[in-house]
Amino acid sequence: MNTEDLLNQIAFIKEIDKVKYIQRKTKLFNSDRCENDAEHSWHLALMAIVLAEHSNEPIDVLKVVKMVLIHDIVEIDAGDIFLYDSQLNHDNTDEERLAANRIFGLLPEKQAQDFITIWEEFEAGETNEAKFARSMDRLEPLLQNTSNNGGTWKEFEVPYSKVYEKKSIMKEGSQTIWNYAEGLINESVEKGILKKE
Repeated sequence: MNTEDLLNQIAFIKEIDKVKYIQRKTKLFNSDRCENDAEHSWHLALMAIVLAEHSNEPIDVLKVVKMVLIHDIVEIDAGDIFLYDSQLNHDNTDEERLAANRIFGLLPEKQAQDFITIWEEFEAGETNEAKFARSMDRLEPLLQNTSNNGGTWKEFEVPYSKVYEKKSIMKEGSQTIWNYAEGLINESVEKGILKKE
């Protein structure tokens, strides 16, 4: 047994407990409590397993699960940026890169590199697995907001055009899921919980 590797892995495990304290803007289904990053990642992992058959292309489900479980770990250092933030860019930032290097760098070298590679693949959004993982990442808050009478859309006055633009990325991973999501978006407009400009 490599004691140094084990100690490094335990240090990483302790560090990522902090993900449970990263509050997101979106609230739990039918709730007024904000979701944390750990709850979000767990939910995405199960969604990926349950919905994998709807992927546009064949995917390695375990790889998708790994992506969604680690994609927000960088927020321990970089913080959560709201998808609809008008001041900050939600895309990969220098702060997230530094966070990835520091946090995943706690692991033994090969494992650290594997985690960074998976994180980078998710961020790039180019492989079948990354496209599907990103579809899950966009679907979950949509389901939450529709269950919460508009949720963060109403709270932060997010217009239909912005929601449609940010959510339409789902079609790259699953046209079926996007068709469903687009229907929910349009129903939300009809119900008055999402405003068209």
